Amino acid sequence: MMDTMQLGRTGLQISRSGFGALPIQRISFDEAKGILRRAYEAGITFFDTARMYTDSEEKIGYALADVRSKIVIATKSHAKDKKTLLEHLETSLRNLKTDYIDIYQLHNPKELPQEADEEGLYAALVEAKKKGLIRHIGITNHSNKLAMEAAVSGMYETIQFPLNTLSSEEDLQLIAACKERNIGVIAMKGLSGGLITNAATTFSFLRQYDNVVPIWGIQRMSELEQFIEMEKNPPALDDAMWEAIRKDRKELAGDFCRGCGYCMPCPVGIEIPTQARISLLLGRAPYQPFLEDSFKEKMDRIKQCIECGQCKSHCPYQLDTPNLLKRELKRYQEFYEAHVR
Repeated sequence: MMDTMQLGRTGLQISRSGFGALPIQRISFDEAKGILRRAYEAGITFFDTARMYTDSEEKIGYALADVRSKIVIATKSHAKDKKTLLEHLETSLRNLKTDYIDIYQLHNPKELPQEADEEGLYAALVEAKKKGLIRHIGITNHSNKLAMEAAVSGMYETIQFPLNTLSSEEDLQLIAACKERNIGVIAMKGLSGGLITNAATTFSFLRQYDNVVPIWGIQRMSELEQFIEMEKNPPALDDAMWEAIRKDRKELAGDFCRGCGYCMPCPVGIEIPTQARISLLLGRAPYQPFLEDSFKEKMDRIKQCIECGQCKSHCPYQLDTPNLLKRELKRYQEFYEAHVR
């Protein structure tokens, strides 16, 4: 069995590694069931999903309904008003085949809801908790400022935030602020959207913090087995690991796309989370698939950008996405010309 931890003042005992269920949108119900059951049987008891993740909730319900009392489920609503949030909650309960959600999270709001607003989002959460439909209230965000405000507010029992070996000192201060207030921290983007290729670095780095549970985004059995093996034999945060971390920090310094997807959908069909960081992917992953005609056509779609500004306004990292795409297209074209004869 895996090591467990208490998730802040929720009192919930969960596995030290959690299952991030966003990627299972991309596979079939039966494939997802096989992976989710293997995760559960290996000792993973914490599963994180969201109403926004298309059929992810349904797949968790399909795979794990019969062991519901033995697992902890966190899901999220991106609703902007009380009525929609309660509708999302009703849908999530139905999809997950359960009558309660362990942790219900506001999904990346642009501002914190007012606690005193009786018709606001937070009031909806409190109402649902009183009815027993949810047991704990959480929030997710990509903004350090908002996440820190959420921690200080005392309104949330968990905070989900991007944390990995590339995190700034400011971001790591959030962990300390949450520990001081007994708030559970759920770490998303542990591999920075695939840019961190040595999972052991983030695994060992985050294991330093006893109030942090990483949720590993998994869509392949091989990926799951890697994390199961690391739980059995945790990699040490030794000198060699720190050297690998420093190398990643040097190579990935500066502004870059984390692949969070909040910029999507693009009105002209640009696949921004991949194309806005293609130069990094070319250097950190097998590049041959990116040189196929079908992918080149997708990259050429950047030329059709209408400068609507939608992606830029939605980026939680304040990136100048249109100009970033143009820069990445130029780098891709140079790489393509050098490698395709």
